Amino acid sequence: MRLFRRPRSPALVLLFLRPLLASGDLASSPRTGAMNPGGGARGSPVDSHRLQRSTVPGSDPQRSNELLLLAPGEGAAPETRHHVLYFPGDVQNYHEVMTRHPENYQWENWSLENIATILAHRFPNSYIWVIKCSRMHLHKFSCYDNFVKSNMFGAPEHTPDFGAFKHLYMLLVNAFTLTQNGLLSKNRSVWNKDCKVSNCESNSSTASNGGQEEKERTCENGDESAASFAPLSLNDASFTLIGFSKGCVVLNQLLFELKEAKKDKDIDTFIKSIRTMYWLDGGHSGGSNTWVTYPEVLKEFAQTGISVHTHVTPYQVHDPMRSWIGKEHKKFVQILGDLGMQVTSQIHFAKETPSIENHFRVHEVF
Repeated sequence: MRLFRRPRSPALVLLFLRPLLASGDLASSPRTGAMNPGGGARGSPVDSHRLQRSTVPGSDPQRSNELLLLAPGEGAAPETRHHVLYFPGDVQNYHEVMTRHPENYQWENWSLENIATILAHRFPNSYIWVIKCSRMHLHKFSCYDNFVKSNMFGAPEHTPDFGAFKHLYMLLVNAFTLTQNGLLSKNRSVWNKDCKVSNCESNSSTASNGGQEEKERTCENGDESAASFAPLSLNDASFTLIGFSKGCVVLNQLLFELKEAKKDKDIDTFIKSIRTMYWLDGGHSGGSNTWVTYPEVLKEFAQTGISVHTHVTPYQVHDPMRSWIGKEHKKFVQILGDLGMQVTSQIHFAKETPSIENHFRVHEVF
């Protein structure tokens, strides 16, 4: 199985071939088709394939994230090498997890699988990667501990040297390598103690709070050539990064790390392959730093030439209890514009009552 093989129709192509749903659970599959005015995709399942998910290590064996990959469907240009990386917000989880939750079921239309489908329509002929947070506190609060120092509820503490860029880069290196080495078809892959892709089986369990427990791995004797890997080739790949709600903390952390990250040759090449970044209604439970407003950080960002798009709703930027969010958003856009960066900003559903429904519906309109 190769990363750039085109399936007959849009299909979730995942890395460790670990079933997400039982064969009788197709009713819980992601849906595509028309959009409900109140939010969420409706229609028939993407296809009849069983949904699966992956766990991929990043910058070290203790940092791993589950990934979903939705490959382009039939008719995609064979030279397509564009990848969309999406970081979800609070509540968002796998469809079957959300439907069984006493509260989160009402947002099931915005499950990770459905979002992948929505993004596939938004970015045709692109590879859609959904990067799940490593921990969910109380089954609700997404915590991106592998990307940014976070408190119990996932509110970030940004620093210039946490290693988010390295972690993201290595996630992609390992994901691409596993597919290129054909390990997926053998239901083997992962990471040995020497930080190399190995002919190992991974048995991953999920903690009761939605986070990931320590993975148990047993390695088999096999072809040692599979243990080496080539760096992620960026020669013909380009990337779009999208953060939604809490997921925006990852994008913000990347900005804080830009100056240091550029000193690494491989990561600098990766940065240069990023074409666009989208902030979708960013927010978190901290009392500040929802948007990056430090001129020195944004000046470094402006030098990259990356296109920036912000899409917000009254749910975040007009909340009187969190007035700093709207102020920070305005300052973020203003500073980038003053620095000559290509930035667009839109507020959606401005004439409607602020609601979490419209917060999620930003996926439909951005």
